[in-house]
Amino acid sequence: MKNHRSNPKEANLNENEETRVPGINRRSFLRNTVIAGAAAGMGAGLLAHPTALLGETLSREVQDDHEDEHGGELDRGDAAILRFLAAAEIIETDLWQQYNELGGIQDDEVPGGSGSPPYISALQFLDSDMAQYIHDNTEDEFSHFTFINAYLKSKGAQTVDLDEFRTLPSSKATGAQQIGRLTNLMQLTVDTSYWTRYRSRTKNPDFGDTFAQAIPDLHNGKFPAIPRSDADLTPDDHIQAIANTAGFHFAFIEGGGTSLYPSLAQRVKHPEVLRILLSIGPTETAHFQTWHDKAGNYKRLTDPTNGLRFPELNTSGPDEDFQTNLIMPEPCPFLSRQFPAVSIIRPTETRGAAMGAARALTADGLFIGQSKRFFELLRDLAEDADEASRL
Repeated sequence: MKNHRSNPKEANLNENEETRVPGINRRSFLRNTVIAGAAAGMGAGLLAHPTALLGETLSREVQDDHEDEHGGELDRGDAAILRFLAAAEIIETDLWQQYNELGGIQDDEVPGGSGSPPYISALQFLDSDMAQYIHDNTEDEFSHFTFINAYLKSKGAQTVDLDEFRTLPSSKATGAQQIGRLTNLMQLTVDTSYWTRYRSRTKNPDFGDTFAQAIPDLHNGKFPAIPRSDADLTPDDHIQAIANTAGFHFAFIEGGGTSLYPSLAQRVKHPEVLRILLSIGPTETAHFQTWHDKAGNYKRLTDPTNGLRFPELNTSGPDEDFQTNLIMPEPCPFLSRQFPAVSIIRPTETRGAAMGAARALTADGLFIGQSKRFFELLRDLAEDADEASRL
């Protein structure tokens, strides 16, 4: 089994600029050539055609601050933060759409796919309403990136379109659309340390603390969270292991958004942009709370096809660190250890928040098979967001 820290795709985010695009300004190159096309197809039309994403990318050299309708300016840093969040939401939408096609409800709100009954049944072991929850989470992510891109466009700022990178294969299981994807849900290395991070009363990642994995096997290998083909629908413990993996992955994804919005909100300047982040961010927290709760209902088993083990967590750790019914954030240190412990979202350190999110998504295995160009663009968007300053 391979640890995610050695994932070669993660290294793409850390390459030296000069080695990636020698002889030219890499950021200007990407922004001038990666994305083209004006924003269009909003609202129901966008949801009916989810690949018709909003977006137009202009070069950084011609990107100026833009007047807003209240007489203020959309600061360059604010725009960069919104663009990174739009990209993150587009990525989230792509993965949630795949989950919904096989495990959720397909309707006019979230079209595409026809469902996989054995996968849906395995997900219902976690909760009988899983199909509805997956559907609603998917619709929320569509609305997030659509709104952010529309807001950027309304201010004359560049928007984000990742259609060029929809090149990864779909699941071959009955129920999935056969279209290009941005993300790969079939080789995941899931970080389940959020489980102990939110239960710890003595540690906070903002102080550099680390946390034990709830499901160590998921963190040390590459496993599917959706059936790769109809061959994955049996035996029963195999498709259940895939559903278990999805359940823990749902919380990993939404836990990242839960921290990302308050982390980047500390860097924005305009009150309206702050309002956007403070309004969208809590919906990510609502998602995380739901998935954190449902993950605890997983079936204890060992996958007979690959040895992936889902142990009994209520007896596998000291104190309350692994207890499955503790889904509220326990109080922990915040700002300084001299203060009393307080129940908070964690982490919320703003330095390097965007790059940290990009690296976490990469280490997750979501981008296995993506191009070097994709990783360069993701790095650029993260760097620009992290360079934004409130001062």
